[in-house]
Amino acid sequence: MANRIYSAVVGSGGYLPGSPVSNNAMVERLRDSGLETSDEWIRERTGIEQRYFATDDQTTSDLAYHASLAALEQAGLEPNAVDLIVLATSTPDMVFPSTACRLQHKLAIRQCAAFDVQAVCSGFVYALATADLFIQTGQAQTALVVGAETFSRILDYTDRSTCVLFGDGAGAVVLKASDKPGILAHKLYARAEHEAILNTPGQLAHGRVCGSPFLTMDGQAVFRLAVEVLESSAREVVGLAGLDLQAIDWFIPHQANRRILAMVGKRLQIPESRLIATVGQHANTSAASVPLAFDVARRDGRLQAGQTVLLQGVGGGFTWGAVALRL
Repeated sequence: MANRIYSAVVGSGGYLPGSPVSNNAMVERLRDSGLETSDEWIRERTGIEQRYFATDDQTTSDLAYHASLAALEQAGLEPNAVDLIVLATSTPDMVFPSTACRLQHKLAIRQCAAFDVQAVCSGFVYALATADLFIQTGQAQTALVVGAETFSRILDYTDRSTCVLFGDGAGAVVLKASDKPGILAHKLYARAEHEAILNTPGQLAHGRVCGSPFLTMDGQAVFRLAVEVLESSAREVVGLAGLDLQAIDWFIPHQANRRILAMVGKRLQIPESRLIATVGQHANTSAASVPLAFDVARRDGRLQAGQTVLLQGVGGGFTWGAVALRL
């Protein structure tokens, strides 16, 4: 009987464009367009202190490129070692080709499979689970898994309830086939009847944008559902991995709102010391939030070899999922 193939994380990288935009800078920007808010209002409701915005000439694939180079460098690999790119985004460079294909070109990878995954803020978890299955079945040996977003392009800067929440960025990990367990378990879900609580309904048709091109959100409904599914998926995936919650060294949920993180932590009885939180510094970067938080904790030394980590995403669709892995 053939030995089982596992996926191991061998490198990670992150990229945040430009300089941080503080809450006070956002307040001034919004005041110029007639919208009143404050640093105190933003911090109290979200925990966000700053965010990063791409420049007008930066694309999602540009952000993904920088994060990918950092991940490959940490893994000690050249780009042409990659035989699969799975890129999660809701803000692609164009309708087609995929942002993953554009990233492949920028990395000068001669040939590999490359495609996008669209699950909004759950996108990276979806992409990681997908790449893991490619490796488990022998269809890939080295996968580059990326979450990258330019959400600043789809924000309505007259809507205080959404425009202060999001930022731009990219995170990436490199997976390699291994005979030792790396990714231990994952589970993905969607509940489509809730699409109205978080969406961007516009579409391209007949040479123009039809419908609104801006993100809309029912914040209270998203909060309630996010807490519910983050708790349930954590318990399920930890169980599928043959572990219990106390065996998880680090929890890295989607970085949407500090209140959501606190509520889920309370329900799961997870001390704050085991929770990786970057929402204050990055804001909500959608599919990029989980890999960015993972990379921050890996580079500052909190994540160590042999530890177990739970990654979780939740976003529009309504989608959610979790991945348990051992470093």
